[in-house]
Amino acid sequence: MRAAPFGRMVAAQTAMELRLTLRRGESLLLTLAIPLGLLAFFGTVDVAGASIELLVPGIVALAVMSTAMTGLAIATGFERQYGVLKRLGATPLPRSGLLLAKTLSVLAVEALQVALIVALGAALGWRADASLRVVVLVTVFVAVGTAAFAGLGLLMAGRLRAEATLAAANGLYLVLLLVSGMVVPLAKLPSGLAAVARLLPSGALAEGLRSAFANQGQVVRPALVLACWAAGALAAAALTFRWE
Repeated sequence: MRAAPFGRMVAAQTAMELRLTLRRGESLLLTLAIPLGLLAFFGTVDVAGASIELLVPGIVALAVMSTAMTGLAIATGFERQYGVLKRLGATPLPRSGLLLAKTLSVLAVEALQVALIVALGAALGWRADASLRVVVLVTVFVAVGTAAFAGLGLLMAGRLRAEATLAAANGLYLVLLLVSGMVVPLAKLPSGLAAVARLLPSGALAEGLRSAFANQGQVVRPALVLACWAAGALAAAALTFRWE
């Protein structure tokens, strides 16, 4: 029997990854309920002092972190512990195809997240600049941010036990949510804490997306910070990841 083409195998695995993601209640909570709930709450109640123009890009950054880091880390950690990755390694699908399928499923979920966040933001009075420059910048920041957070997620999932990965991923998620400028603007944080937040992947992504959505020019520094995190995290994950 002739082996299936690489593209067909990747497409089938991507569809499976998406189905599994959408069946997991904790994944839906992380990827959809929490970001949309925070946007609905802070978009109607002035608690953190963030305008809707600052809040929507920050929630998009939160959605990317939820899916690419926390969701991917937890799912991959349990797949590794239960031997799923080992069994997949014995199929005709190469490991590069498996990683590509996981990446494509993450991007598909993020596309859904961004669409829902933008729609809810528009319903709350947010108006985005839909120029080509804005679309390109937002796409680049989401892609690089996905690489950075996926690297961190795979770094945890590839070295820790599933339970430890669960705790570490959720703990890091909460820390980066609070110290990132995603919901509370950096201007509202103490100056020292704000400076640290700008060097974190979460803070760089939120700041870059805000500049991109506003069609402003301050995108180079957050883009460089995010690119450094992406390169470092992916390299570390590739060097240390254990499939069994």
